[in-house]
Amino acid sequence: MSETFQAIVIDKTPEGQKVELRRLTDADLMDGDVTVAVEHSTVNYKDGLAITGKAPIIRRYPLVPGVDFSGTVITSAHEDFKKGDKVVLNGWSVGESHHGGYAGRARVSGDWLVPIPEEFSTADAMAIGTAGFTAMLAVLALEEQGVRPGEGDVLVTGAAGGVGSMAISLLSELGYRVTASTGRLSEDPYLKSIGAANVVDRNEFAAPAKPLGKMRWAGAIDSVGSTTLANILSQTSYGGTVAACGLAQGSDLPATVMPFILRGVRLVGIDSVHCPKARRLAAWERLARHLDKAKLAAMSAHVKLADVPRIAADIVQGKVRGRIVVDL
Repeated sequence: MSETFQAIVIDKTPEGQKVELRRLTDADLMDGDVTVAVEHSTVNYKDGLAITGKAPIIRRYPLVPGVDFSGTVITSAHEDFKKGDKVVLNGWSVGESHHGGYAGRARVSGDWLVPIPEEFSTADAMAIGTAGFTAMLAVLALEEQGVRPGEGDVLVTGAAGGVGSMAISLLSELGYRVTASTGRLSEDPYLKSIGAANVVDRNEFAAPAKPLGKMRWAGAIDSVGSTTLANILSQTSYGGTVAACGLAQGSDLPATVMPFILRGVRLVGIDSVHCPKARRLAAWERLARHLDKAKLAAMSAHVKLADVPRIAADIVQGKVRGRIVVDL
């Protein structure tokens, strides 16, 4: 009899999505040249949308959700990996159209995997997860566009969430002065403990954006989108850069071209799903060098697989702080 493992499976019914815990075997896994014993996953905003059905994230049924995972290679036909290797996966439509991280095992393409830097355990890799990986990609974008420490505040929106928390920690370690924007001002002590110099109410960015506002930000990392992003662009200083990586408020952008053509502001899109492997390796190398593991531990909480549906509802409602690690 084949060994079984626990998994969350989402299926389609006439009434909508059905989410349940099941026992699966290797025969239930999808195609791939590497099989991984999954040790940890996370609950990201996209996972929340997938499990609650608030957005059409799932593109095939039945499906194991979970857009990232870390673990140990069991078998490999891929030249870059062998049994016993510690690996991490972020993106590549895993948890959307390919079985994801909410299962005891995963079979995927080795091209999607990255070796975990020796500085991190598999638990660390998922405390970082897609949120930390995305935040690092955004920091790299600001650096590459010439945003330097000492040139003015860098704004981070959705600050108490996963991407926001990771971005604040990374930016502060690199010497930037960070202003955190949040709808939960009660999180002021937490945000300052992980590196924010200042905390502002997200309502400052709620009104329709002026074509050009007072210049406030040398750069920004925005996971909110919509009117918030439009306001940030109008307030970004001459030659500044905004890295956009989310749409918690909406996918629209009610802005004008004025910041771009009168102030030379740059808007850079951050994609963590199909990011090329060389870029992934560079991001993980920088995470290994610059991430404060004490701050990582402070912003992380661990839950069991059975807790995931409840946490998924909470994260969509903006009730989750920092990072949620799922222990498989």
